Amino acid sequence: MSATEHIESNDVPTLLVKIFGKDKPGITAGLFETLAAYSVDVVDLEQVVTRGRLVLCALVTEPPAGAEGDLRAAVHSWAESRAVQAEIISGSGDNRPRGVGRSHITVLGHPLTAKSTAAVTATITERGANIDRIFRLAKYPVTAVEFDVSGTDTESLRTALAIEAAALGVDVAVVSAGLQRRAQRLVVMDVDSTLIQDEVIELFAAHAGCEEKVAEVTSAAMRGELDFAQSLHARVALLEGLDASVVDKVRSEVRLTPGARTLIRTLKLLGYQVGVVSGGFTQVTDDLKERLGLDFAQANTLEIVDGKLTGKVTGEIVDRAGKARLLRRFAEQAGVPLSQTVAIGDGANDLDMLNAAGLGVAFNAKPVVREAAHTAVNVPFLDTVLYLLGITREEVEAANAHAD
Repeated sequence: MSATEHIESNDVPTLLVKIFGKDKPGITAGLFETLAAYSVDVVDLEQVVTRGRLVLCALVTEPPAGAEGDLRAAVHSWAESRAVQAEIISGSGDNRPRGVGRSHITVLGHPLTAKSTAAVTATITERGANIDRIFRLAKYPVTAVEFDVSGTDTESLRTALAIEAAALGVDVAVVSAGLQRRAQRLVVMDVDSTLIQDEVIELFAAHAGCEEKVAEVTSAAMRGELDFAQSLHARVALLEGLDASVVDKVRSEVRLTPGARTLIRTLKLLGYQVGVVSGGFTQVTDDLKERLGLDFAQANTLEIVDGKLTGKVTGEIVDRAGKARLLRRFAEQAGVPLSQTVAIGDGANDLDMLNAAGLGVAFNAKPVVREAAHTAVNVPFLDTVLYLLGITREEVEAANAHAD
């Protein structure tokens, strides 16, 4: 039996060496230079720095017989010379094996309060799960913290935490742990009120003088009160006779959601493919695809005859079912299984797509969408979706700095 197998069976004497104090260069190197003189092996190692204060833990095998006292004296002497504190605890073996059922839980707060953190962690405990690791993903524009947990299944944990998150007003995402999380994937998002801040048909309607009437129909459709295809035809009919030159004006009026460029650029740099599906119009989404370097884009198409909008759409209608169908089509073209896709949307017509994806994210969504999606983000920054994928703010900044 190897030394590692002995340690995993918890019958090999080990020492836990803890160092804590003000962080400074050379602490880790100095500790291991001291330990190296006693021929110990490293079993586990972890270091955390918070506001300049270091906690360094090293689990090592017991030194040769009769040398433990000298090791302890040497470590304490070295620690004193570096103005840090040392604690050495005798024991046996390594950490106990993690429980089955492993998940990543990402909590987003703006701000993240002690009250919400207490409630989230209490819910994890109540579900019989253990928190194995905690680390911060980002401190701005929101505070994002990730918990690695084990001991219960992801779906039941997600359900319990979704209820708690809604009550607390924080965003909590729960995904299964595993290699797939950081595999190259496909991200597909809605356009209106997701990628952009606007409803494109309302921008067209403003030029036709019927904005208020179109907005009423749009709101009802997004709440799920009207059939999308019927509402689309009714709204587009109001645009009949509008000069086609308005397309360029609408394109110039479109406002990207804060963080949209960062989200797409970071995903592309990390090897993801990115697409959009929209109940809006190709006259706008084709422009967005070119400007943002998207891999896929599909929407409805306004019919234009003799330089005028006819009040009709042509081709395949992109409705609720159509968005889910397009997600599958894009995934097939990208060579990505659905389990490795992410869908982002805000309206009822996004629900089929959100539920079909491996991870469905409701972004500042209507209540019916927040309740049905895998997770919800309720802050106005689209790039916070990156944290749900386990991508840290430092990685985002490094990737974008390299691109620049």
